[in-house]
Amino acid sequence: MINFLNSLSVYILPFIITTILIYALYKKTPAYEDFTTGAKDGFNIAIKIIPYLIAIMACTAALRASGAIELAQNLLSPIFNFFKIPIETSIIMLTRSLSGSATLGVLADIINQTGIDSYATKLAAIITGSSETTFYVASVYFGSVGIKKFRHALLAGILADIVGLIAAIWICAIFFA
Repeated sequence: MINFLNSLSVYILPFIITTILIYALYKKTPAYEDFTTGAKDGFNIAIKIIPYLIAIMACTAALRASGAIELAQNLLSPIFNFFKIPIETSIIMLTRSLSGSATLGVLADIINQTGIDSYATKLAAIITGSSETTFYVASVYFGSVGIKKFRHALLAGILADIVGLIAAIWICAIFFA
């Protein structure tokens, strides 16, 4: 089965490209011109979202450099101990809504510190998969289309993150505690 999937994966992209080109020929559509127009539009959107990306990256770096994350860990440790949640996972809980790449870096740190089979690693992985980078998504996607008032969408995203976090803790406790 693995050999079949490996062989299939080699041919998927050329098949998709060929299918698109044949369809464009069939519909008599200028495929190359449409592609370059889409690439130009994508580049313009990338330029528009750069300030939002910089803001998110600066906020994440400021939280780490200021010691706010360590302070939050110290303040939350009694609650975490009561619910038997490893304190190492608090960093993921705090950074997940801000940045996916920061979260993956923190997840790698947790794996290196506690081991691949530890409860902290399993919980951190489940949290990473059960929540979204809400502030990143809101700032980039809403910023790219010029929406300035997105507080209700942000509130819904934060509530969904909290529910995902609680569900991750609960599911991990059921299966791995």
